Amino acid sequence: MTGSRPRGGAYALGVLFAINFLNFFDRQILGVVSEPIRREWNLSDTALGGASTVFILLYAVAGIPLGRLADRVARPKMLAAGVFGWSLLTAATGAAWSYASLLACRLGVGVGEASCAPAASSLIGDLFPAERRARAMSIFMLGLPLGLASSFAVGGAVAHAFGWRWAFFLAAIPGLLCALAVLRIQEPGRGASEAFAIGARQREGSPYRLVLATPTVVWIIASGALHNFSMYAFSSFLAPYLMRYHGLGIRSAGFVGMGVSLAGILGLLAGGHAGDALARRRPDGRLLVGAAGVALAAPLMWVALQQGRGHVAAFAVVAGLGYAAMQVYYSVVYSALHDVIEPALRGTAMALYFFAMYMLGGALGPVLTGAASDHYARVAAAAGGDPAFAISEGLRLAMHVVPVLALLVMAVLLAASRTAPADMTRLREWMQASSTRP
Repeated sequence: MTGSRPRGGAYALGVLFAINFLNFFDRQILGVVSEPIRREWNLSDTALGGASTVFILLYAVAGIPLGRLADRVARPKMLAAGVFGWSLLTAATGAAWSYASLLACRLGVGVGEASCAPAASSLIGDLFPAERRARAMSIFMLGLPLGLASSFAVGGAVAHAFGWRWAFFLAAIPGLLCALAVLRIQEPGRGASEAFAIGARQREGSPYRLVLATPTVVWIIASGALHNFSMYAFSSFLAPYLMRYHGLGIRSAGFVGMGVSLAGILGLLAGGHAGDALARRRPDGRLLVGAAGVALAAPLMWVALQQGRGHVAAFAVVAGLGYAAMQVYYSVVYSALHDVIEPALRGTAMALYFFAMYMLGGALGPVLTGAASDHYARVAAAAGGDPAFAISEGLRLAMHVVPVLALLVMAVLLAASRTAPADMTRLREWMQASSTRP
């Protein structure tokens, strides 16, 4: 490293973590309180999954222009506007008077949250050198399990005490404070933490074609779509599953969901350290760590879904371990994307990755899992099961999509590991040739 390290990295990373925490906290609230909403408006599981789907679709579409914007404008200001907007619309969701009005508010939240990943990940790439990037990214991504866990615990408790609407009202307040805090982050230069100074320079050609011409990026995008499908299927229906199949109330389901989500911290931190360590020994090290994580998650999630009714502790322990293994993916794959893309295109690359990850994965995961749940419930009812048994068994069978897709993600990451060394060499040679740093 021949350049000076940007200042303020610790403060910036702390604020970015807080924003990502709220990103997932606000996003998961709907899943936590979905059961009382379903009962109030007499909705099907397909409709519940559809509420998450419309959010994710707009999130994915809005992310494309916002990702390109993150490569051109001051990223702290962009983040401040995004978190302020989505926090106001989260509060508005609590005032929804119908399923349609709830969908409209969630669409607005999706646009605001789409600013988070491209701008924040691009900032991290410029604030931390490559050899520390997976660990920095793992801290940023701690917002995912902690945000989900807090959403389960706080959302479930607030909904139990005051009704589901208050869960949305209270969720909006911290975001307004984060919108002020992020404005204190100093915008770093593009490529400030790279070994070769190229500033905001990029290769000639369409930014989207340049990103998609990198084979490793294509494999990573495919892995994101598959992984997000299973992650959103799991998180959207975890609370309903605990309530229907294991007979918990909404507050108890929230606390169990919190415990499962908190287990993800272990996977993120372990994945970040292991990814950086193996990357020092071989160029495909981060991707191999990610593949190992999802390979371990598959049997654990399968075993968790085989636990009998009322065996809540066994389910929580095994599912928590499986969830931790799945979280390894985020700390290493996000940083692996930076390894093969130049600084001036990282926001664009992340936006394309998120577009596919949410359009093909997150958007389809909840609604197709909900549709599968409804189908299996009808089959169980036709076989003579009572309605309560039918809807619980239908959801249990539908959630087996999680371990199956984990195995597919493993295969795709192994394919990415085969192309990564050559892509990293090409990028390093271009950056060296384009360097303005003596």
